[in-house]
Amino acid sequence: MTVKMLMVGDMVGSPGRKIFAREVKRLKAEHAIDACIVNAENAAAGSGLTAALAKEIFEAGADAITLGDHTWGQKEFAGQIGEVENLVRPCNFPAECPGKGWCVVTLPTFRFAVVNAQGRTFMNPCDCPFKATEKALAAIPKDISVFIDFHAEATSEKITFAHYFDGRATAICGTHTHVQTSDAFLLPKGTAYLTDLGMTGPYLSSIGRKLEPVTKRFLTGMPSRFDVAEGPATFEGAIITFDPSTRKASAIETFRVRDGL
Repeated sequence: MTVKMLMVGDMVGSPGRKIFAREVKRLKAEHAIDACIVNAENAAAGSGLTAALAKEIFEAGADAITLGDHTWGQKEFAGQIGEVENLVRPCNFPAECPGKGWCVVTLPTFRFAVVNAQGRTFMNPCDCPFKATEKALAAIPKDISVFIDFHAEATSEKITFAHYFDGRATAICGTHTHVQTSDAFLLPKGTAYLTDLGMTGPYLSSIGRKLEPVTKRFLTGMPSRFDVAEGPATFEGAIITFDPSTRKASAIETFRVRDGL
């Protein structure tokens, strides 16, 4: 038996939500995909998430949602996160933070676990992602496949993390940079890996934001408000094929759907 998991790169604002809702069911049908994990930490106006938008993303076709350093971008979400099923924030946030760092998703045909961790290199301070992920894996039932979203900036940290957990997760895919990498491959012990899934959002932009204020910031160093860009969108991620009985991946391939192309 083989199963296919769709992991979707950072969803940015309304353009990202719209292209996901429009394309995900077609993509699932074309590739016989069984389940879908979406990083949605930028889904609400480019920063954070709300319970209402999480519901919208689930109804569109997601089975689990992961987050990242913008988890608390919408002030009301701290009081909502505990009510949203199959949603995880980084497991290495302080223990006092609401929400959870891993979950088990039960579908009619199989179960799988999702772990979210955040890197520390060039990122906001947080606990050790290696130790926190170790703790999460120890708590997850050993007979189900585990998918890890490692939300990190540094490629070296992502690659090292993946090798460290090789064989203990079905797939480890990076998020955060909004730029899809071309290094999808299977690690020696059966874990599928990709440094970054990419972005689901407006691509005539600076990683999803309007170009003008970002350009001004680079030219002058002056602070600017980085609003979500408009225009055509891209939908990016990876498809992982795996055997739920062995919990090992047999293939990983990236995908990209773009408006206007």
